[in-house]
Amino acid sequence: MALQFSATNPEHPALLLELPWQLPLERWPEEYLVPLPRGISRHVVRYARAGDEVIAVKELAERPALREYQLLRDLDRLAIPAVDALAVVTGRTGTSGDALEPVLVTRHLGGSLPYRSMFETTLRPATMHRLMDALAVLLVRLHLAGFAWGDCSLSNTLFRRDAGAYAAYLVDAETGELHPRLSPGQRDYDLDLARVNISGELLDLEASGALHPSVDPVDFGMEICARYRRLWEELTRTSVYPAGKYHYIERRIRRLNDLGFDVAEMQIEHASNGDTVTFVPKVVDAGHHQRQLLRLTGLDAEENQARRLLNDLESWMATQDDYAPGDPLGARPEVLAHRWVREVFRPTVRAVPVELRGAMDPAEIYHELLEHRWYLSERSQHDIGLDKAVEDYIVNILPKARETLQPTAD
Repeated sequence: MALQFSATNPEHPALLLELPWQLPLERWPEEYLVPLPRGISRHVVRYARAGDEVIAVKELAERPALREYQLLRDLDRLAIPAVDALAVVTGRTGTSGDALEPVLVTRHLGGSLPYRSMFETTLRPATMHRLMDALAVLLVRLHLAGFAWGDCSLSNTLFRRDAGAYAAYLVDAETGELHPRLSPGQRDYDLDLARVNISGELLDLEASGALHPSVDPVDFGMEICARYRRLWEELTRTSVYPAGKYHYIERRIRRLNDLGFDVAEMQIEHASNGDTVTFVPKVVDAGHHQRQLLRLTGLDAEENQARRLLNDLESWMATQDDYAPGDPLGARPEVLAHRWVREVFRPTVRAVPVELRGAMDPAEIYHELLEHRWYLSERSQHDIGLDKAVEDYIVNILPKARETLQPTAD
């Protein structure tokens, strides 16, 4: 059988042709591989370079490979955080003519970390709580979209820094199923699997001495359930308000926005006696601040990064002479936002040497600089400005953190 590539982008097969498909993945020469940390997988997985891209290549049978490829494409269409599916390669044969397993090819998620790499240095409990928050948000987003994961775990997730928190991405959709809507039983089943898997993974870390002594693996497994249920309740509950108190509805919508979600559709019903109003958010989309930042500036960032950048943008806009909200003669927000990108954001990020940035993307760098500026200003009891914060950050912060910022350790 001839080598075949199933891909949506015609450029991808051309980039992949140079790779040694006639060899099993475990025997690929080092010259093709990229030394990035890998999580635990039931399959052989390797990172390789194809043109300018770093890809993840996973060996598995043809039917599950094609199925996972389609599911990852569906998740991309639904704007769910997951790795990008590039191709499925079938018809592989070895040098002696023996059949080799097909492979699924995905794009490496830049700046991402498998959880075991994060535990190479013992994580503080506060950081682990942030990981549970990120995983709970991911699971809720999947369930809102009708996706039953079937194997939610730390091993099947990648984490990226997101302005002091983390963003979680699905990396293994092999066991997933997409439905128009999930039943409570389907959601509970996913959540129970997550609890068992996470507790087991943390018990394994505890046995190896990589877990903080104050962390109880079973309690943290239960924590994902509690965090998930709190978030699901906030996003989907029915609210009953006194008639005429429409600002309560606005307050509920703002609270959802603060969590990073948009209300795309809502249902409002008045009681027959006119005393109460029932409000139900019908469809909830994630990425409220991401979309707002992208619309204003063209910058694509994680949700918490976008929230932080928007706050800085609003503070900067208030200092501009032509900023006049509601005045038709004032500069439009989009114009001011692009000026902020040109005059503030880009020069600030470019002031940090490329070789010191490691795997941090521009939005994360800018967040770090804002945090450092706040710290120095608090210590000095006055605003020191971004320029001075950048200088101090480069001299006193980045050299100490350089090892953890290198791509091969991130």
